[in-house]
Amino acid sequence: MSFESYCQTVARNFEALGALEGVMVQAADIWVEALKNGNKIIFCGNGGSAADSQHLAAELVGRYILERESLPSIALTVDSSALTAIANDYGYEQVFARQLSGLGKAGDVFVGITTSGNSGNILAAVKVARKMGIKVMGFTGKGGGQLAEECDLCIKVPSDTTNHIQEMHIAVGHYLCGVTETRLCSVR
Repeated sequence: MSFESYCQTVARNFEALGALEGVMVQAADIWVEALKNGNKIIFCGNGGSAADSQHLAAELVGRYILERESLPSIALTVDSSALTAIANDYGYEQVFARQLSGLGKAGDVFVGITTSGNSGNILAAVKVARKMGIKVMGFTGKGGGQLAEECDLCIKVPSDTTNHIQEMHIAVGHYLCGVTETRLCSVR
């Protein structure tokens, strides 16, 4: 595949992504409402999606574009001691669920990022989120997998190819960070 061909595929994907405008408005509403009420956004994912989780949490805690107060957010992928202890003691499927049960509270937003929508450790965390009154949002590929059925809102990007799904996930996350900080800064 040539670079030009790759770029054309990316461009087509992002054109199709524009059709998710309504879902993106709902997602921004969920984030803004939670943050206005003193809650936080909690991210997790595996592999590249773990990196995206950390990236997006950092955009909220630090800043995305606007100079503003820090917004409460955390990625459940960053504490290597917790990850390895939980995996060792409870199994890898519990690495996010166990952390969420200790760090989350009713009114928070849990964002599970998984290209397939079928990551067992994210699905286990969703069960915990439900019990705790935490809103559940998913970032998945176009099929949505099992996660799509368990979410309050699932952003299913229009691709079945992992690398292209990840490209769109970071764009979706960046958009939500920008809308969120703009809306919150306008009310302060």
